Amino acid sequence: SSSDAGRPLSKEELSINTPVVITCNEQRREVSAAQNIANKQIDRTFVFDKVFGPKSKQQDVFNHAVVPLVGEVLDGYNCTIFAYGQTGTGKTYTMEGGGGKTQDGELPSDAGVIPRAVKRIFDILEAQSAEYSMKVSFLELYNEELTDLLAPDESKFSDDKSKKPMALMEDGKGGVFVRGLEEEVVSSASEIYKILERGSGKRKTAETLLNKQSSRSHSIFSITIHIKECTPEGEEMIKCGKLNLVDLAGSENISRSGARDGRAREAGEINKSLLTLGRVINTLVEHSGHIPYRR
Repeated sequence: SSSDAGRPLSKEELSINTPVVITCNEQRREVSAAQNIANKQIDRTFVFDKVFGPKSKQQDVFNHAVVPLVGEVLDGYNCTIFAYGQTGTGKTYTMEGGGGKTQDGELPSDAGVIPRAVKRIFDILEAQSAEYSMKVSFLELYNEELTDLLAPDESKFSDDKSKKPMALMEDGKGGVFVRGLEEEVVSSASEIYKILERGSGKRKTAETLLNKQSSRSHSIFSITIHIKECTPEGEEMIKCGKLNLVDLAGSENISRSGARDGRAREAGEINKSLLTLGRVINTLVEHSGHIPYRR
């Protein structure tokens, strides 16, 4: 399911009188982009399953796009939610939030999809008095290399060259896993918030012309839940669901982002993996038989 969210102009953009080029029509589920080509204004319109205008709240996005998926995860399905788009469009804000602090277990109004999903999962499990176990992992993909954001910090003296990059392996059952990835067992929402803070702090960000604190890597935060249930016949059954929450790096034109040298290679790698993702999504939408998920 695809949604599109427009964000309001930032203070910097307002101070230099940036023109508004995106308009959202929430009723018609359309987003229009205005472009000046040879002094002619050309509007292009795109249709989505759901559109959130610049005044929409984090809570609205969560209620519409995420709540149904949390229900499916608790029914034993694997679900993925990701934020995709150019640098500075608000992906990390949507997924993680605006940096407001959680007080007395209450999330701030700018909390993003990840903390809200975590809170909802715990609220539902506790309301059902379910017997469950939960573990989380937090992974970063940067320049085609995987980093475990939850791995214990190495001592200053360890030789980094001896560290083997983490490898993506097939598990023989049609799935993939990352060898050696830390999975932390958690039993409360506040534990997860701390893990998120710790992991997000290690992510690679860098200044581009489009965004001061631009995420230069993809991050994947996964929650795996095992729930014990009894069938009507009195047999014990374990349901296992997994929620992957993904904040992708910015996809932008290299010359516009002002990326140089290593930055440009980084932008190239970011765009390569996003291009692959775009191909996969198009194929899934068209219900085509072959999914080109390998490069």
